[in-house]
Amino acid sequence: MSILLTGATGYIGSSVLPRLLDEGHAVTALVRDEAKAQLVRDAGASAVVGDATDSALVSRLARESDGVIHLASAPDVDPVFVAAVLEGLAGSGKPFVHTGGVWTYGSNPDITEDSPAAPPAITAWRGANEAVVLGAEGVRGSVVVPSIVYGHGKGLARVIVDAPRGSGVAPALQLIGDGTQHWATVHVDDVAALYVLALENGEAGEVYIAAGGANPTVRELGELAARAAEVAGGVAPASVEETEERLGAGLAEALLLDQQARGTKARIDLGWEPNGPTLADEIATGSYAHELARS
Repeated sequence: MSILLTGATGYIGSSVLPRLLDEGHAVTALVRDEAKAQLVRDAGASAVVGDATDSALVSRLARESDGVIHLASAPDVDPVFVAAVLEGLAGSGKPFVHTGGVWTYGSNPDITEDSPAAPPAITAWRGANEAVVLGAEGVRGSVVVPSIVYGHGKGLARVIVDAPRGSGVAPALQLIGDGTQHWATVHVDDVAALYVLALENGEAGEVYIAAGGANPTVRELGELAARAAEVAGGVAPASVEETEERLGAGLAEALLLDQQARGTKARIDLGWEPNGPTLADEIATGSYAHELARS
């Protein structure tokens, strides 16, 4: 299949692109500048330099493709991009895999695709665009919902790894809030595999939560990071106000959510098998541990 991909050089896209190529798909990546285009070409794909809000360009590229994966999701991009893709794919029955986000479900101890939406302000914009994709006729539209993505030393796990260490005789690594909240998590290579499965086999109108099944608390992760960095005082809770000052109110609200998810539907319906190391393992002995040991 010939696939139109956005976000190919981003964090998730850098795993999705080689996965698509390994599965035998031809990829055309829509990128914003020539430097990103060269990265895509070096990976073995084709690149088009342009804007994801250029409706005519997006419609043409979608029409010429056998399917679309949209990773470069953003509030100022999605309304225009989604409409243009649906115009280009109209009546074709071709797949269009859109990107959601687990924060949309708010605090919930067992998130499934049928859970009610309760988004924090930072992701409130997503729902309307997802509904357009899922309700489109003549297109096999689906939504992949990544949990907190980690791996290869990057991603939101950096807010744990790079947390302030304090000072004094026994400095302590600062948590996000009191650290009792759980995070639903997924390794970046596992979520990449799910995007490809949704493209190849996903059903129209379906949502697939990408959750590896490990739901650590922020305190557990912080304690592992403090141990790896040999921070003498371990961890210290932060107030909501301190967390907002450090991360900004929008991101703080999202990271203070208490969320757990298992990703069961993707396993059953698509045969998805997440097998990457857990975030706890990555912090303790994996891709984040080396930097912590040097810090």
